Amino acid sequence: MTTQKYSKPAIILHGLTAVIIFIMFALGWYMADLPRDAPKVTALDLFDLGLYTLQFDEAMSPRSFYFNLHKSIGVTLLLLILIRVYVRLTHQPPAFPDSMKAWEKKIADLVHKGLYVLMVAMPLSGILMAINSKYGIMWFGLPLAPGLDNPELREAFKEVHEIIGAILISLIALHVAAAIKHKVIDKDEIMSRMSLR
Repeated sequence: MTTQKYSKPAIILHGLTAVIIFIMFALGWYMADLPRDAPKVTALDLFDLGLYTLQFDEAMSPRSFYFNLHKSIGVTLLLLILIRVYVRLTHQPPAFPDSMKAWEKKIADLVHKGLYVLMVAMPLSGILMAINSKYGIMWFGLPLAPGLDNPELREAFKEVHEIIGAILISLIALHVAAAIKHKVIDKDEIMSRMSLR
């Protein structure tokens, strides 16, 4: 007898990692345009929204703050994704509905597998890029890995990180489009498999 819903841990991890991945893409795009020569500050208007001002004990540049935040969230995201992979391997997912054609099931399966591979590869490539920079990784202020200051490897992993990001965002868009198709056009119950209700 096939399970009709994903397990609760799988549903929660799906939602949590999805939100964090979208935050990471937004943060990545935001911080990429920050000037390298900006002066160090002890107070920072978070994302220039006028909603919350951060206070620092020591002055730092906005670029340093956002890059360290991105790295910290990235390390946390990798751990969550590894937990998600474990849950996926230890909990049988529900079968695709019989209403789906064989080719749709094949594509859905490939997209899901691709998403898992890329979700691991994206933060991993970012971590390797950070380790090969001169700064290393601080995890929410705690030193996690020193920088090896290897510009060639850093650039290589930066390129890999950007390529993986482009492919990942494309697969996420395809995944979301398929979910909308199932809800609006096919009007089947496939999305209810990810519902906690």
